[in-house]
Amino acid sequence: MTASRRSHLVERIGLHLGRELSTRTIVFHQTVADCLGIAATDHKCLGFIAEADHPVTAGELATITGLTTGAITGVIDRLEGAGLAFRERDPRDRRRVVVTAAPTAHARIAPLFEGLARAALKLASRYDDRELEVVERYLIDCLEMMTEETMRLQAERADAQFSSSNSSSSGGPTRVGGRSASR
Repeated sequence: MTASRRSHLVERIGLHLGRELSTRTIVFHQTVADCLGIAATDHKCLGFIAEADHPVTAGELATITGLTTGAITGVIDRLEGAGLAFRERDPRDRRRVVVTAAPTAHARIAPLFEGLARAALKLASRYDDRELEVVERYLIDCLEMMTEETMRLQAERADAQFSSSNSSSSGGPTRVGGRSASR
């Protein structure tokens, strides 16, 4: 493979195809959420709730997703309203509320993913063992990269908020619409 061909493939895979796959994944999950009568964020939160090995608190969901606890309360309200999750008092600490997927949630959601699961298995079966190992390694590396980049952005955001709150509390300028503004 020539250096220019390799460079082209690296850019195509690393930037363009990854971005396109991400976009199509978002559209797919939005469509699933539409089928369930909820928002895409609600659908992804339901995934965290359903996959957890314990009832999940609103605080845990906020930490996992980066959403505020107020936003998570809205998510839980909508999931309850759609019959996909329910709240209950934590039996070990009655002050806390935990969220669990409704017993019927899996039966309502699974059929929406059956076609995708079949297609993904069919697609993967087209590759030989060596190619599958490369694809597996690439996807695992992508997951690690996304985790690292998410953590980096979260840290930068937290630093910016901390700097902003220190500036604001000390009587310094606040930010309005991306520009400094007097109080």
